[in-house]
Amino acid sequence: MTRSGPIGAALVAAIVASGGFIAAYVTSQSRLYEGLAIALAAAALCAAVVAWAFRLLPAARVVDEIDAYPSPAPERARENDALARGERAVARPRALLMLLGAALASFAAALAVPFRSLGPAPGNALFHTRWRRGDALVRVDGSAVRASDVNVDSALVVFPQNSAGDAQSSVTLVRLPVVTPGTAGGYIAYSRLCTHAGCPVALYRAAARQLLCPCHQSVFDVVADGAVISGPADHALPRLPIEIGDDGVLRALGDFPEPVGPSFWERG
Repeated sequence: MTRSGPIGAALVAAIVASGGFIAAYVTSQSRLYEGLAIALAAAALCAAVVAWAFRLLPAARVVDEIDAYPSPAPERARENDALARGERAVARPRALLMLLGAALASFAAALAVPFRSLGPAPGNALFHTRWRRGDALVRVDGSAVRASDVNVDSALVVFPQNSAGDAQSSVTLVRLPVVTPGTAGGYIAYSRLCTHAGCPVALYRAAARQLLCPCHQSVFDVVADGAVISGPADHALPRLPIEIGDDGVLRALGDFPEPVGPSFWERG
């Protein structure tokens, strides 16, 4: 075996192992296979680099002294032969350089493939929900809520039509007396996500007209635009603009005017 033989074998092993890792990852094979493959690829690359340093690179410093110029003809002939042998020796590592490039590229691909597990970019999901103008307020079973369906001083969990069950868009619909100012025929709707830690604001105190989060006991005033009365929440519940349609179905006038849920670094 030539001096470059072990290096080439190690580079080929790195390429095969990197391909094995990608195949195991894409086909959702055992994590054991993925770990073994990526470990083998890294070990093979390290072995190739070490062998390259000790087997191909010269370990001694050579000084060619020229006593007379021009050199004698026999010496020039020997130098030409040595140069030709050197060119042939350099031509062989070109294949190694190609193998090295392929090994590095395959290993980089193996490291990049798991990024697909990060999922899609969040986009503006932190700032908007699925509510759109004209969406009917529906129950979890998808049935629309009409103005006559809810008793006064009671509450109902509703969602946008075609998005029933979406937690981020969930809303607590409260019916107050018709004469209550600022409501849509007595109806008022707030985000169900607590502005403290995102727990569901699941309790309604009808007598006090208050919404309560059972996780950390934040209390919100229903008739004061969801203002915080007590608890760790630091801002009011976002209010969903609604109306009663001509067909008697409660509909949204658009999305919430501000992000729902807890505060975060970009929340205005």
